[in-house]
This record gives sequence, C-alpha cells and structure tokens, in this order.
Amino acid sequence: MEMTGERRIPAPRQQVWEALNDPEVLQASIPGCESVERVGDDQFQAKVALKLGPMSAKFGGKVKLENLNPPASYTISGEGNGGAMGFAKGGADVALEEVGPTETLLTYNVKAQVGGKMAQLGGRLIDSTAKQMADQFFNRFAAHLTPAPEPEPEPAMAEPAAQSAEIRTPAMAGTDTEYLRDAGGPGPLTQHGAEGPSAAGKPVHRPNARPVDPVAVQPLRLLGSFQPFGLPLQFWGGCAVMLAILALLFL
Repeated sequence: MEMTGERRIPAPRQQVWEALNDPEVLQASIPGCESVERVGDDQFQAKVALKLGPMSAKFGGKVKLENLNPPASYTISGEGNGGAMGFAKGGADVALEEVGPTETLLTYNVKAQVGGKMAQLGGRLIDSTAKQMADQFFNRFAAHLTPAPEPEPEPAMAEPAAQSAEIRTPAMAGTDTEYLRDAGGPGPLTQHGAEGPSAAGKPVHRPNARPVDPVAVQPLRLLGSFQPFGLPLQFWGGCAVMLAILALLFL
C-alpha cells in the first residue's frame, strides 16, 4: 500500500517540527490512539485501537525516527502487531517546507504492508481506511497548531448622563430660574398678573404692570352705585331671571 499527500499547517516550520516529535500532540492526533510514550531520543512506543471494516483490534508497536534533518524532514518507520487480526509495518517520508513566517507545507509519502486477517479484507478497503485515518490525523494536527482567534473587545458602556456630566441651566437675572437656584434671594417676577407675598413669604410683583385708566372704569363705577328703591342692581337682575323661569314653567 502506498499513499502520498500534502497539508498546509498554519504555524511556523520549527513549531510544526516540534509538534511532530511531541508524544502528547501525536496521541491527540492519531485516531484511536490510547498512548504514546518516548522510549528513546528517536523512538516511541504506541497503542492504537483500530477498526477495519467488520474487524477491530488493538495494535501495539514501536516507531523509530530516521534520516533526521531538523526542521526540514525525517523518515518514520515502525511495526505493529494486532494479535489474531494480523500485523502492519512500513514507513513514511515527511518533509516540511516553509511557505511563510506562519505557514508550513507538510508533504508525506507512506509505504506500508499488512498481513494476517487484515490482508483478506482486500486492498480497496485497506486503502480507504488508511486514507481516512490520515485525513483525521492531519485535521487534528493542524487544529492543534492553529492559533485561537482573539476575542473581540467588548463595546464600552456609556455612562448615564447624570453620572458623566452635570447638566447646568444658566440662570437669568431677575427670573424664576434665579429664584429657584437661590432660595435666599428676592421673590420671583411673575407674568401672571398676581401681586403680593409668595408661598415662601417673599414679595411678588409684576415687572411691567399696566396702569389703570380712571376714565375707562368711571362708567362701571357709576353703574355699580345705581340702586333703585335702595336695592342693588344684582337683586333686580336676579328677580328678572326668576320671573323668566316661572313664565317658562307655567305659561
């Protein structure tokens, strides 16, 4: 069985190289891997649970790194035994090409051989399973090296107007605004025509009081002083209204 491929990893080449030699990263990336332990400077021991079609088994074996050329390339070779299911052995040439400061192109060329019951399942099933496992491995491996997105800054909360700034209304001299601001000042000016003390006991006066015309009010005073038979006009007016009401009721 032979398989080749490439994958772009969003990380510097040195970081990718270190991850390929990190047992924890390899265990998290290999599908079905139960453990990866370093037993030497260039050797690992691993246990993998593998399912191939209707068959499943656990493989245990050793992996050795050869032709080391850090951080550019190496060759990984190994052999695993799955008991009654069979065995697998082979190797892979892995190369790292620096595409940019934060991106690396990983290429691989795998050659493997299987025996025992696994070989009876057919090469097509073995090839498809191997390709699926390779895709899962590199997806997990790339996700491990992909930097997490930076959280977006939260928008600043606007302070209430009462806390951020004090609203001040300019006071106009001699007006109600000035009176409300200074309780000890003189009484307010009013445009309502009322004069006399205010509720607080301060004098209230009109700013532009209109003078009374004595000639205009003289006829009203004369009419008010006219009293037929010694009775005021209001009495006679009330009697006339009463007679009109009685006439409407009985006539």
